[in-house]
Amino acid sequence: MSRFPARLLIFGVLFCSLALLGSGQQAAPDYVLFNGKIFTSDSAHRYVEALAIRGERIVAADESVKVQALAGPQTKRIDLGGRTVIPGINDAHMHLELQPASSVSLSFKSRNPSWAEVKDAIAGAVQKSAKGTIISGEILFAVYFDTTIDREALDQVAPDHPVIIETVTGHAAILNSAALAKFGIRDDERDPLGGRYERAANGRLTGVLREYAVMQMDRTEANLTPDTDALQQLRDYFARASQFGITSIQDMSNAMPPDRCVALLEKAPSPIRVRVMRMTMTTPAGRDTEEGRSTSRNPSPLITVSGTKWMLDGTPLEGTLNPREAQRALFASDPNLAVTQLALTFSAKEIEAMLRESLENNDQLMVHVSGYPSASAMLDAMQATGGEKVWPSRAV
Repeated sequence: MSRFPARLLIFGVLFCSLALLGSGQQAAPDYVLFNGKIFTSDSAHRYVEALAIRGERIVAADESVKVQALAGPQTKRIDLGGRTVIPGINDAHMHLELQPASSVSLSFKSRNPSWAEVKDAIAGAVQKSAKGTIISGEILFAVYFDTTIDREALDQVAPDHPVIIETVTGHAAILNSAALAKFGIRDDERDPLGGRYERAANGRLTGVLREYAVMQMDRTEANLTPDTDALQQLRDYFARASQFGITSIQDMSNAMPPDRCVALLEKAPSPIRVRVMRMTMTTPAGRDTEEGRSTSRNPSPLITVSGTKWMLDGTPLEGTLNPREAQRALFASDPNLAVTQLALTFSAKEIEAMLRESLENNDQLMVHVSGYPSASAMLDAMQATGGEKVWPSRAV
């Protein structure tokens, strides 16, 4: 499949309007795919042998003989050789993230690595990389719920390398002193709205970052990545995506502001459709509601900038901003409570403000909701901002 132009796979989103060419239509299709097994999503005709494409539209889907008869002198004919063709896949939840090319990503044997496994992997990376190289890896319960694993524990293994141990969900991270310094996070750093820098009893940062504090770290790491590295990473991603039949993505742009994201996508350039959604930072003073507003909505045929996303809570693993000790005890007592009692990152007043901004800007609002409290808060806010008189008509 990877040898065919990526745009040929885009037909997936268009199958709902398939129609055979009428006798009155004279323009020949640009492409004809034949001699294959093409999935249509139509229960009455689940598979066809061939299809014809003109521009960005599928204009015919039928037997190979009938579709090939529509071809003209300039039509490109692609013999599928019996291969199966599926609609292009849309990755509806993507975060395009960047990191300096010299960074080292840790690999663990288990999905829930122990501290011993994580420590050994960090020590191995330290021996093989120059001082100052960023080392990162993903963890689950075993390490995250162990409160003895903090900034100082990581310092003992890697005093001269910035180390980031992030939960697999991306909603919490543990950094060593070198990483805190690398990202400009001081001991007197104030918590951003919806985020937290955890502190010891003496006020010193423990290295544990939560929610919007983690997002700010991701943004800083992306800012440290020069465009040359960023472009290569994007090209590598697009190559992998194309191999898996992904022809469109929706990027929650937390690691990059929309203007930089669009500029990189245009330079790469993106071979697939990309929707860039604003997922902006917060500060101790509040939410940034202006980032990306001046970015063109359609900077190119394959790039769209629209919508805004906010995180209304975290995940049951980290418990939003719940202390690690408390979340560990909650899991031990009743894992279901981790969902039913998952705290909010924003107040009811802030959530109502998000909805009003959506109405004022005619901008689609998207929210991260994992627990019952945030779902309930969102419904209450919708009711407070117009309820049935407003929101049903705005359903997409």
